[in-house]
Amino acid sequence: MKLSEQTEKLNHHLETLRERFEKSEAPSDRKDRSFFNMVKAETAPIYDLLESWERDASAAVKERKASVHPNQVQSTRENMELLLMHSYYLDVRRKRYMELYTSIRYVFDLLLDTLEEEDK
Repeated sequence: MKLSEQTEKLNHHLETLRERFEKSEAPSDRKDRSFFNMVKAETAPIYDLLESWERDASAAVKERKASVHPNQVQSTRENMELLLMHSYYLDVRRKRYMELYTSIRYVFDLLLDTLEEEDK
């Protein structure tokens, strides 16, 4: 899968997670095993996609195909992982959540813009 497709998919997941954060209720018991298994099942594909995205984005940055700093790629993966958990457990204030969201969105959009320019 191309890096631009991976980034688009992650962008879609990002929007879905934001909606989940804003519309769902916090779990009644954070140690509930069935809730944990549900979260694990739903987030595993996103974690896998995020891992391959980081590898491909880092390669694109090294080849100077994207005008994103290598640290931004790593930070974006870490922020997305945090946002994943916060979206389910609702254990962070909205302001902090939106800071993570905005940071991730900025890097995704920047990466997509530079990849589109490269394709032209």
